Amino acid sequence: MYERYADCLARASADGIALELGSGGGFARDVVPDLVTSDVLPYEQVDEVVDATAMPFADGTLRFIGMLNVFHHIPDAAAFLGEAGRCLASGGRMLIIDQHRGLISTPVLRYGHHEPFRTDAPDWRFDATGPLSDANGALAWIVFQRDRERLARDHPELELVRYAPHSPLRYWLAGGLKHWSLIGRRGFGGASVVDRGLIGISQALGSFVDIEIVRSERASQEVDQAGGHSTLT
Repeated sequence: MYERYADCLARASADGIALELGSGGGFARDVVPDLVTSDVLPYEQVDEVVDATAMPFADGTLRFIGMLNVFHHIPDAAAFLGEAGRCLASGGRMLIIDQHRGLISTPVLRYGHHEPFRTDAPDWRFDATGPLSDANGALAWIVFQRDRERLARDHPELELVRYAPHSPLRYWLAGGLKHWSLIGRRGFGGASVVDRGLIGISQALGSFVDIEIVRSERASQEVDQAGGHSTLT
């Protein structure tokens, strides 16, 4: 997954900060050395404490934002997207890797997972009592698929360039965040081959998704010319 950060970062604009939101105990910087790690909680290993809905960065100073299984924990997705649009430089990119509403994942997430999975949620917000205690596992699908027209209308500077489901079975067979695994280290390569084959049959089988977004140069110019308000329709 972190190698996907590097691939997306290579397509981003040349200048600015590369940021990961919700780094937690991850090791993304081992793969992307110049990455600034952050989290809403003050973990010892992160560089900065950052609330995704109120980021402490100047306008246009980020070239990349990476998020791994973080988006569905953000209680106000619209506020985050507004901040992402403000902070990303023109041509900057964002890669959100999150849960997908797939044929395999939906029953698992709805009936066998401790976090809520509400595909019928009417809005992009949910009540949150803490940074790790609340979520909507369907949020990425809602924002970037179900409500794509709203996304384009409300955040025209953020151009959705790729929504690519993947990993139908591998994560579940590996135990996810559990202490057990049905495949172990030796079986991981074989499970990866099976996953690629299943996605080749149908992307509807994907349990997770890569969502790549670029801050559109055209939209950025029109927003700037309008004094911070988009003129796009």
